[in-house]
Amino acid sequence: MNMTYLNIDDATLEQNNGYWTAKEIAHQPEMWRQTQQILDDNADAINDFIAPLMKIDNLRIILTGAGTSAFAGESIAPDLLKITNKRVEAVATTDLVSGPELYFQKDVPTLVVSFSRSGGSPESMAAIELSEQTIENCYQLVLTCNHDGDLYKRCQNLSNSFALLMPAETHDKSFAMTSSFSSMVYAALMILTGQKNHVNAISDATTKVIEGHNDALKSIADKNFERVVYLGSNGLKGLAREASLKLLELTDGKTVTMFDSPLGFRHGPKTIVTPSTLIFVFISNDPYTRKYDLDLLNEIRTDNEVGQVIAITAQEDENVYNGDYLMVDGLDSAADTDILFPYIVCAQIYAFHHALKLGNTPDSPSLSGTVNRVVQGVTIHSL
Repeated sequence: MNMTYLNIDDATLEQNNGYWTAKEIAHQPEMWRQTQQILDDNADAINDFIAPLMKIDNLRIILTGAGTSAFAGESIAPDLLKITNKRVEAVATTDLVSGPELYFQKDVPTLVVSFSRSGGSPESMAAIELSEQTIENCYQLVLTCNHDGDLYKRCQNLSNSFALLMPAETHDKSFAMTSSFSSMVYAALMILTGQKNHVNAISDATTKVIEGHNDALKSIADKNFERVVYLGSNGLKGLAREASLKLLELTDGKTVTMFDSPLGFRHGPKTIVTPSTLIFVFISNDPYTRKYDLDLLNEIRTDNEVGQVIAITAQEDENVYNGDYLMVDGLDSAADTDILFPYIVCAQIYAFHHALKLGNTPDSPSLSGTVNRVVQGVTIHSL
């Protein structure tokens, strides 16, 4: 049966070595629904593990992972701090492993939340081992997509650990993390906040993005901008970092990418702007934060130095309408932790089409072979 993903038939996708990337971007709304079902099926076990921890007054929560898995934590840490009223920090395993005594605190009860698609990266295992060595009361929550991964196997039968598998199809076959990233983020939000199931609104809004904005994003990609910048505030800054990495990965470094916050962008990074620069601004739904996002959006447009600037927004606004924008429907009153899902899919779709425009192969973008799907060559040294 002939299938089409991102408006490209599977034969063409396979010819361009982009079948899996396109499919895994497109199937995310369904993966989130399946993730919610997994959460529902394991609700009692999850509650038995999480509820007692959340009653610990001085509990510290560290969100960790490497690369995209680290940015999963960065995308939700600020909101989790507000919602849980706990000390929530996103610290990459690549930092924890190289300096555990700078991050772990012996006398502070700590829940380490590990994000890992493969569950096989050396730093993921090392971060858990080091946390157990360094912290007196340490607990592990593992979110992963691979039932054969060392991370999942290690945490299966330990009283201080809970490991949850995402849907099997989120163990992306493509190089870049797409459905794995978003599904683990969704699971973490639901588990740590205790929010009720609202996956349908997120999934429906994102389906509209995939069906309604794919062609527009392809047209933008066809312009082949040499530099692309992603801007977002607070958790959306973490999302901007992931968006930047996705484009860098899929274009094999041929396109210069960067990320920042709208307020931070003025402090030097704005010098990247040229007529060959494209800027995406992730506009927050928070009424206070949104003012700063719109101020910067208007400034960049008024400067008239950039090639193109596009606002990605879930709310109607006259300021947004004064230039190019992509509207996410159905989430105008949603929290930023909801709109981050359709926002990142916009970035993934753009990165995919930009890679194809350059003649790159999204499923295996590293032409040199020196960058791998699961990181290799890491030596873990004894503490």
